[in-house]
Amino acid sequence: MRLKLTISYDGFGFAGWQVQPGNDTIQARLESALEEIAKEPIRVHGSGRTDAGVHATGQVAHFDAPPQLTMNPVNWLAALNTKLPPSVRVAACEEVGPDFHARFSALRKTYLYELSTEPILPPFRAGRVWHLPRQLDPATLEQALALFEGRHDFKAFSAVRGNEDGETDYRRTLSESSLSRLPEGYLLTFTGEGFLYKMVRLLTGAAVQTAQGYFRLDDLASLLDQEPELPRGKSPLCAPPDGLSLVEVRY
Repeated sequence: MRLKLTISYDGFGFAGWQVQPGNDTIQARLESALEEIAKEPIRVHGSGRTDAGVHATGQVAHFDAPPQLTMNPVNWLAALNTKLPPSVRVAACEEVGPDFHARFSALRKTYLYELSTEPILPPFRAGRVWHLPRQLDPATLEQALALFEGRHDFKAFSAVRGNEDGETDYRRTLSESSLSRLPEGYLLTFTGEGFLYKMVRLLTGAAVQTAQGYFRLDDLASLLDQEPELPRGKSPLCAPPDGLSLVEVRY
């Protein structure tokens, strides 16, 4: 039986999603909980990696339950949440077909990034928003975000992971890159078919720098779809992980 998990977590204090030797990660916690329940190692496959400090309310993963176990999805849901720390919760567990894959079956993902413009950041919001007490121009921020919609080469908004090669395709399609106002700041929404390493944080950093007057809109536009044979510009800033959350993966 293949099981699909919908997972929420507070990424503060974790080294990200993916298993890393010597580091505390969400995937490692899930696999440890599954092994404790099943008495054998079980591999978890996620919809994608989130960086250290990044949160999720809609991360998706799957695993194949050992055939000798007769637990149903409700049993797995309860058992997993008793083995996980309070900052990691499986919100849903359901049986899926054998061809479902959390990563390769995904059609779109949505990330939210929260900015706080409060003069003093309340302590309970530390690590969960990007604190920007210096005012920014919301109209310029909205214009900057609008530039990212559509299909573009986003290489200028990707970080080097170390496993890239000359054939890496940096083209992605964003169906939404938008701004909404909150009482204490702004919420940025990014929806796309897929995202490059640190892409949302680099897009956010560049948009904020533009809205604060440190970067021009035309310079920002020039970072998209650059000619591969020419020297490439890069996003002027990578936003911190604090305000970023993966909220939905659609299949």
